[in-house]
Amino acid sequence: MTARTLLAIAIMAAGWGCGGGGAGDDGGDDDGIDAPAGDGDGGGDPDGPGPGVTLPPVNGPVDYQLGGAYAPPGGVTVVSRDRNAPIAAGIYNICYVNGFQIQPDEESFWLNQHPDLILRDGQGNPIIDTDWNEMLIDVSTPAKRTAVAAIVDTWIAGCDTAGYAALEIDNLDSFTRSGGRLTEANAVAAMRLFADAAHVRGLAVAQKNSSELVGRKAEMATDFVVAEECNRFSECGDYTAAYGDHVIVIEYRQVDFDAGCAAFPGLSTVLRDRNLVTPGTGGYVYAGC
Repeated sequence: MTARTLLAIAIMAAGWGCGGGGAGDDGGDDDGIDAPAGDGDGGGDPDGPGPGVTLPPVNGPVDYQLGGAYAPPGGVTVVSRDRNAPIAAGIYNICYVNGFQIQPDEESFWLNQHPDLILRDGQGNPIIDTDWNEMLIDVSTPAKRTAVAAIVDTWIAGCDTAGYAALEIDNLDSFTRSGGRLTEANAVAAMRLFADAAHVRGLAVAQKNSSELVGRKAEMATDFVVAEECNRFSECGDYTAAYGDHVIVIEYRQVDFDAGCAAFPGLSTVLRDRNLVTPGTGGYVYAGC
């Protein structure tokens, strides 16, 4: 175990100890941040990340490879890949982690080992994001957020060991699909735990989508943005107002890509097919500006 890992564990343990209760304490939500805010390595400083954290290059050509890793197109300097994929050598790598929802191939892990951390309705049935057939993770209390963060931290450690420079933690907006069982404050508090765990390892952390939360950037301790279709939904300006040009944009329609390249020439913008397939597969699309 490295000294940096030991430091990470010590800092997170201290922060979580203030979050309230042990693993069995499902006390009411306090709608607050579980870890103390600060201007050190936690990244809460709105002027930039903490020491040792490197942001993606502004306006760097980017590729979005969640559907499978492949050699990045020529000139690409930033790539986002699934946490189980190896990094692309010689460029800036972002590690994709689904921190708020459960991917179908990981259902058995959660159902068998952490059934209490699955968000459920009044009849005990898991709440499902029907668009992606993903169960929502329950981050409704400090105790549950602590337990979830401990699981996600093992994934963050894997990203660090693999050589990734940053994290993209998906489904920050899962509270909007929870039927009122989760709140915005729950999501912000969970994101802060994830970000603190990443920062002590020197990893930058992206706010993924959720333009309505840009005003809570300091609470979440996020450093940059990965935004899907912000041109289509007229949200790119919201992100740049909070993060400047530290915004990576993924568009899935040519018209939105063209509009974004014209309106936001300082951002890293990529056009991909919605299924994010690999080259040589039918439907593959890639363009950058």
